[in-house]
Amino acid sequence: MKRNKYLKLLAITAAGSLCLTACNASENTSITTSETQAETVRTTVAETTEVTTEASETVKPVITEADITINEEIGSSNDSEHAIEVSGETASYSNVKVTKTGDSDEGDKADFYGDNAAVFATDGATLTLSNVIVDTDGFHANGVFSYGEGTTVNISDSVITTTGNCSGGLMTTGGGTMNADNLNIHTTGNSSAAIRSDRGGGTVNVTGGLYVTDGKGSPAIYSTADITVNDAALESTSSQGVVVEGRNSVTLNNVTLIADNNSKNSDKSPYYQAVMIYQSMSGDAKEGHAYFTMTGGSLTNKNGDVFFVNNTVTTITLEDVDIENLDPDGVFLRAAAAGWGSEGSNGGKVDLYLNNLTLEGDIIVDDVSGLNMYLASGTTYTSAINSGNEGEVYVEIESGSKWILTGDSYITSLTCDADAIDLNGHKLYINGVAYGEGSASTGESIVFATSSDSSGHFGDIPGDPPSGEGNGGPGEPPDSGHDPGGDGEEPPPKPD
Repeated sequence: MKRNKYLKLLAITAAGSLCLTACNASENTSITTSETQAETVRTTVAETTEVTTEASETVKPVITEADITINEEIGSSNDSEHAIEVSGETASYSNVKVTKTGDSDEGDKADFYGDNAAVFATDGATLTLSNVIVDTDGFHANGVFSYGEGTTVNISDSVITTTGNCSGGLMTTGGGTMNADNLNIHTTGNSSAAIRSDRGGGTVNVTGGLYVTDGKGSPAIYSTADITVNDAALESTSSQGVVVEGRNSVTLNNVTLIADNNSKNSDKSPYYQAVMIYQSMSGDAKEGHAYFTMTGGSLTNKNGDVFFVNNTVTTITLEDVDIENLDPDGVFLRAAAAGWGSEGSNGGKVDLYLNNLTLEGDIIVDDVSGLNMYLASGTTYTSAINSGNEGEVYVEIESGSKWILTGDSYITSLTCDADAIDLNGHKLYINGVAYGEGSASTGESIVFATSSDSSGHFGDIPGDPPSGEGNGGPGEPPDSGHDPGGDGEEPPPKPD
C-alpha cells in the first residue's frame, strides 16, 4: 500500500472547500462549524492503526487530543496577549494544553508580528513543543507563531484548533522558521489557513499529519514563504487547497491534497480552483518567480479548475502525481488575467513540467498569458490546448511521451518526434499552419521576464527556487488593508 493512498484515506474523512477573504475586516464574521464532520475526522483517524508500505516504511496515524496526556494548562483571555511567549531564549513545553480567547483589532500587528497569538516565539528564540494541545477562539488569534530571523519553532505530535476569523494554525513571518511533525490542525474561521505565512516570509517544514480548513479564504496552505510539506494530508472545504503569492514557493512530497473551492468574497476573479499562483501587487509579496512542485501523492479538485495562474511568472513541476478533477466543466490549467495587476500585462506566464503522468484536462491561455509545456518521462496528456487561439504556447514532448488531442488546439511552437502527437480527428495549428500527423518538429520556448529577473528563464528544468522574501496576507485578498506602499522585501520594524 502506497503512503499517499493511506494519507488519502485519512483526508477523505475530512470536510472540504474555500476562497480569499480579507483578514483585516473590521467585524468578526460569524462562522458555522460542522462539529459532526470534525468529530468524524477525529474518530476515524483515532481508530486507524499503523500501516506498513511496500518499502517497509511505517506511517504514523494522525494524533488526536485523546492521545495526549495533559499535565499543565496555560491560558489567556486578554486581548492582544499570548498564553506562551518566548523571546530570545531557548524553551520547551510538553504535555500542555494552551487556550486563547480575546481579540486583536490591529490586523497588521497580528498578521505580521504575532499579536494575540496563543503561542509566540521571537527575537531569535528556539521554542520546542511536543504533545501540546492549542485551542484559540478569537479574532486574529493564530495558534503557533514564529517571528523574525533566527527564531525557530519546533512542534511535534500536537493538536491545534482555531475557530475565529484570521486565525491560522501555524504562522511564520519576518524570516522565522517553523518545523512541524505529525500535527492535527483544524481551522474553521475565515482567512485562517492551516499553514500560513505573511510579510517577511521565512521557512516552513511540515512532515506528516492532517491539516483541514473549513472557512472562506482559508486554504490549507497560504504561502508567502518557502513551504515544504512531506507525507501529509491537506484538505480545504471552502477555499483553494494551496495559494502561492509572489516570489515564494510550495513543495509537496507524497501529500494528499483535496480542495473544494466553492466560496468567494471578491469579484476580482470569476474562477474557482484547487491551486492559485498569483501576485496581488499589495506590497506584501516581492515580485518575482513563484514555484509549485508536487512529487508523488494525489491532487483532487472538487470545483472549478485545478490550477489558476495570474499576474506572475511561475514554474509548476508535477511528477508521479494522481490528479483528478471532479468538476466536468473545470480545466486543468488556466493562465489568465484577473483583477490583480495592470490590465494588459497581468496574465499568467507558466513553465509546466509534467513527468510520468497520465493527465486529462484542457489548458486555457488568454491573450496576455503564455505557456511552456514539457511532457517527459512517459507522460500521456489527453486534452486540448489554447482552443481559443489567444495566448502564446510552446509544447515540447520527450521521446516516449504523447499528446492526444480532444479538440482543435493552437500553439506557437513545437518540439517533438514524429510519433509524439495523436490528432485523434482534430487539428493542431502551429503559428497558424496545420500540423501534419507523423511529423517531427523543432521549435523554441518562450522567454518570460519578471521585474526581478529581466533575463527570464526557461527551456531548462529549474534549479532550487529562490527564498521567500516578502509576502502577502495569508488567505486574504490584496485589498485587505495591508500596506499598499511597501516593496515587499522587508517587513517594517516591529512596533513597540
